[in-house]
Amino acid sequence: MEIIDSTLLDEVTRQAKESPRLRMNYNLHDSLEAKAQKLLNALEPGTQLPVHRHQHTSEIYMLLRGKLKIIFYNEQKEVVDTKLLDISEGKFGINIAAGQWHTLDVLESGTVILEVKDGPYSPLGPEDVLL
Repeated sequence: MEIIDSTLLDEVTRQAKESPRLRMNYNLHDSLEAKAQKLLNALEPGTQLPVHRHQHTSEIYMLLRGKLKIIFYNEQKEVVDTKLLDISEGKFGINIAAGQWHTLDVLESGTVILEVKDGPYSPLGPEDVLL
């Protein structure tokens, strides 16, 4: 049993700030083969996440702290929608449909999300990154 508390969020955030990628995962699942991939994702402004999709699973982001904009695209690389996650506005999470092109923009230092998607873990292939 593991408590997700401020101490854990602070530690993962510290690691994200020290990472060249400006983000850090903290896995809550037992293995990459687990049927559910559950993780904390600490994100700092300036982190670069490619526009991507998950063809076979939806993906849930639940904001634990900070502020985040999710940006949605079509096949022509055009922005089709944006959604803001901001606890102060009562916007806590989003379910991103399987196959939906998306990325995010971190708007506040110390942002942490709980991310959940179906497993097993599958790295993004070139067909799942919109260049």
